[in-house]
Amino acid sequence: MKILNMLKNLKTIYKIIIICFIIIIAMILVPIIWYNSSINPVSTKSEKVDIQIEIGSSSDSIASILENSGLIKSKLAFKIYIKLNNITDFQAGNYTLNKNMDLDTITKALQTGKVAKEQISITFIEGKNIKWIANVIENNTNNTQEDVFELLKDETYINSLINEYWFITDEIKNKDIYYPLEGYLFPDTYFFDGRDTSVQEIFKVMLEKMDEVLSDFDLSTNKYTIHELLTLASVVELEGLDVSSRKDIAGVFYNRLNSNMSLGSDVTTYYAYKIEVGQRDLTTKELYTYNPYNTRGPEMFGKLPVGPICSPSLSAIDATINPNKNKYFYFVADKNGKVYFSKTLGEQENTINKLKNEDLWYEY
Repeated sequence: MKILNMLKNLKTIYKIIIICFIIIIAMILVPIIWYNSSINPVSTKSEKVDIQIEIGSSSDSIASILENSGLIKSKLAFKIYIKLNNITDFQAGNYTLNKNMDLDTITKALQTGKVAKEQISITFIEGKNIKWIANVIENNTNNTQEDVFELLKDETYINSLINEYWFITDEIKNKDIYYPLEGYLFPDTYFFDGRDTSVQEIFKVMLEKMDEVLSDFDLSTNKYTIHELLTLASVVELEGLDVSSRKDIAGVFYNRLNSNMSLGSDVTTYYAYKIEVGQRDLTTKELYTYNPYNTRGPEMFGKLPVGPICSPSLSAIDATINPNKNKYFYFVADKNGKVYFSKTLGEQENTINKLKNEDLWYEY
């Protein structure tokens, strides 16, 4: 009996050992099988997918882009793969990848750019107007400035944008507006598929970026339209030499509008007469002649310019939507860019005189 019991116990122990062994093997094999499967192509069929890797993108964000685009099976597997293979030097740019690529092919492509489209990058600077944008497009692509202006005159094209983008309305079709998309093209660095990229393609990515930027703000309780906000933001952009002062400058403009005063902004007069800021001083006639852009002129009390005068930055848009509430009605900047705020015209004049005496007054 003892021998039989011992044999039974041995069998039990043996079974336990076998089960533990199987579990251990499974714990080893299952992750390996999963990993090997995950680094294989998503599909055996050819399906091209365009992606953009922005400058400074982390491996985690690249993994998310690839997973969300359906190019890899697992974000985790991608991160494990690049860790095991010590891959870090991914290149920014626009890529056309294929769902039949495995991880090895994809990572090499992102390292070498071998399947990257022949691309160019164009930087559009905040505070610049359409004329400047047209010049940059001409210098970086096979388009001319006239191509830009002709597209802006295309009513069918403009109507298609109004139908496509929630933030673009018939306000841009006002007959007094010089260029309907002024202020709507978000300034940033963009990648394009070579010099043959069309003006329409360039405008599309800039408008989509503006859509993304505006969608981050809660505009449900704002009494101003998007067009009006972008218009004021463009003025704040050019008046706010110091980024930190823009919210206060926006507050001053709202105070003036609410008090039925004119904005009194020189930068709007420069735009009205198509003169670049700093090119020369404005004449008295230019300052005080009516123009729907000129907030220094008559008939502009409590009014915004008819449209934006440049491409506002994110900080200018934020300042306009979320201004600092204050009791100031005037401001002036010295030649170093420092902004001084005043509650009364008398205080403003005293500040100007003080700046002149201290050789801080800006002159062209």
